Amino acid sequence: MPLHLVGETIDKTRSHYLAETGRLVQLMRGIYVDADDDIDNTVLAHAVRIGRYLYPNAYLSAAGAVLLGPTRDGRLYLSGPRVQRTRIRALEIVQNKAPARPSLASANVADRLGEFSVNVSSIRQRFLEAFRLRSEHAASIDTATREAIAARLVEEYGGRQAASDAVWALARENDWYREGEGAEKFLLRGPSIAPARNEAAFALTVAWHGLPIGILTHDGFEWRWSSTDSGVPMPPVIRQTMPGRLPPFVVSLLPEGWLESVLNNPDQRATLRSGRRYLSNITIAENASELAALPLDVLATPLAGHTAAGVFTGTYAGPGRSAIEHDFERNLATIYAHADTPRLSGVQIKAPMTLDPDGRLSPSSGTPFTHILKPAGTSGFEALPLVEWIGLALASEAGLTVPATALIEMPDGMPPALLVERFDIRTDANDQRLLAMEDLCSVLDLSPEAKYDGTIERVARALRSLSTSPDEDLLILMKRVVFAWLIADGDMHLKNLAILKIAEPGSPAFRSVRLAPVYDTLTTRIFPHLEHDRTALKLNGKDERLKRADFLAVAAIAGLRASDTNAAIDDVLERMRIAVAAITLPQLPAYGPSGETAVTRTLAICRERIAAFA
Repeated sequence: MPLHLVGETIDKTRSHYLAETGRLVQLMRGIYVDADDDIDNTVLAHAVRIGRYLYPNAYLSAAGAVLLGPTRDGRLYLSGPRVQRTRIRALEIVQNKAPARPSLASANVADRLGEFSVNVSSIRQRFLEAFRLRSEHAASIDTATREAIAARLVEEYGGRQAASDAVWALARENDWYREGEGAEKFLLRGPSIAPARNEAAFALTVAWHGLPIGILTHDGFEWRWSSTDSGVPMPPVIRQTMPGRLPPFVVSLLPEGWLESVLNNPDQRATLRSGRRYLSNITIAENASELAALPLDVLATPLAGHTAAGVFTGTYAGPGRSAIEHDFERNLATIYAHADTPRLSGVQIKAPMTLDPDGRLSPSSGTPFTHILKPAGTSGFEALPLVEWIGLALASEAGLTVPATALIEMPDGMPPALLVERFDIRTDANDQRLLAMEDLCSVLDLSPEAKYDGTIERVARALRSLSTSPDEDLLILMKRVVFAWLIADGDMHLKNLAILKIAEPGSPAFRSVRLAPVYDTLTTRIFPHLEHDRTALKLNGKDERLKRADFLAVAAIAGLRASDTNAAIDDVLERMRIAVAAITLPQLPAYGPSGETAVTRTLAICRERIAAFA
């Protein structure tokens, strides 16, 4: 039996025992699947049953009522007592608030567990649902489906006017007057007349690994995302969760901070029209033919081949700081004048680079974007690359996966910079995998401005329902959180945590959804005005003075065994004790102003926190 529901197909004690012995995987409270099964397909095949189990007072509506199942991109639409959405692996359950007096019907649905009945919107109601304003449910019903429902109503009531009267009767019962007006116009309209076009409107073609996946349009008022059926099965990468707004995944790709000010775009429309290339192998252009000319991001030259003892041994051919202007940031900004220079998210100054087989590192304008250059900051942040190198090196020693890094001796007397290899791209020309990285702001449907508003418990719940190896990823998350506390990393927010999703060509679902490697980790307390920096995300209701008991409390909520969590914490502590005692900076001619002092303070904070951890 591939799906197990506590209280329906299995009892609580047996489900817990089978999960402990590795025979079942818990997706969320009360829902289990066989460990050796194709979990994504199992969840989609039982989507309606899962929806009924989680939300017994809800009913199928909009596209859910039409299809009696999820849409092609894995969404199941419900209406119920409240507005909420739940993601379980390849399935996303989208629930809106039901009207006061819904018109319902009963339908039969069958899956591998048998046949059952479920409440659905009536024909009249789902037609009204198609005309709700700024509604994701309305957007799920396309024009062809509206036409089919309208024809069904006309047939049932014997004419367009009679069908309109019947729909209006239901609309008045629920105060859906605008919906009634929209439905009436659709039913009674005469021959279509092409409307005048707003010249401010435009459409952008979005591709993933060079393959078109959808159209992003703006009509002058709001955004609309529509998937493209290219005929090739492909997992859903982008989802529009709030009608009228940019999909969270696209928002997560947009520039922030320094780069946002450099580009000087007035809004999201201008930002997306000015760029072409983004992280996660996403390309966007108004002219679809432009996408074919953009280079694919493939790692042709690993950084390890041009690194010795933590120092880059290749040739730096990026921007420098001339003796005349002494303005490295302005030189760096000039590379973004090209539309095909990749746009980066994050507030820190950084530049997209390419490393060729000869070891030449240059800006990736018109070339594959394989590495990220992070130069030193100013006003007390000159040692930022050194401290981040230490943070990533310690993370590796603590047993966490990190990208390849190296420190670069910079020209014109500038402090060293940090070079980081991308882990979300293909590794060579024969690699056909489809990779996408999605930060936790996007996963949790939060704006970048809300990146400090989450909690570790909320991250854990999201990982439990999305990861293809949930228990393993949750233990990694616990290690990551303990590590962040031990090095006093106060910037581990929702945009500095991500999941890495991998699909095979021709597959409609991701075969791997895992917690991404560690990135952007460093001791923040050594920098100006951050001496009392706290953890970015609370756990167990706290962001300071964390103890082992706090991590164990979060682990229990995440469904982890205390013994496993204690073992993971002890492993990180022991590895960190050894690493902090042994780690040294790579040998460079100059570390910049107060570089060595910053690293000394970093290691002192780490030793203090390791010794005090209880």
